[in-house]
Parts: sequence; structure tokens; C-alpha cells
Amino acid sequence: MVNMNDLLKQAQKIQQEMQKAQEGLADIVVEGSSGGGMVKAKANGKLEIISVSIEPEVIDAEDKEMLEDLVAAAVNQAIQNAQARANEEMQKVSGNMLGGLNLPGNFKFPGM
Repeated sequence: MVNMNDLLKQAQKIQQEMQKAQEGLADIVVEGSSGGGMVKAKANGKLEIISVSIEPEVIDAEDKEMLEDLVAAAVNQAIQNAQARANEEMQKVSGNMLGGLNLPGNFKFPGM
């Protein structure tokens, strides 16, 4: 039998741990690159782009479109990497915390 007071206390603890983990996402930094590393973008776990660096060799006034494509590709890869890493970190927290609830095997949260 599940004790509702214990369940509520554990749920509060989970919420606090999830909030703490979300705040820590800003400290996660990942990189995306394109053009063989000639264009690099860094993003944090909150999916914010921190920096973009471009090697001088790829700057060609005659081919602005290529540079734009390289920047977009690097930024997209950085965001994808950041999203994957953020999901990984949040799953660590939620998986560890939910396991501590000691719920019966057939217990389901409402709406799931």
C-alpha cells in the first residue's frame, strides 16, 4: 500500500531535484561543427548559442551563401547535441528519483 504522505514528500523532492538539474543545464557546453571543423558553434544545455567561430579560410565574399549554410549546419548540430545532453541529464535525475518512490509495478500516474 502506498502511503500518500510519503508519496507527496517524495514528489516534492523530485520536483526540487528536477529544478536543480534544470538550473545546471546552463553549465553544460557542447559543440557542433561543419565544413570539416571550419565553422564551430557552442551551445549550453538550455539550448542557447554561446559562441560561433569561423576560420578565415571559409570567408569568401563571393560565396556568402556557402558560409551561411555552414553556420546554420554548425548551429543546428550544436542545438541537437545540447538537447541530447540535456535530456540525458534530466533522465538521470528523474530515473533515480522515480525509482525511490517504491511504487507498485502496476502503478501509473494520472494521465499516463
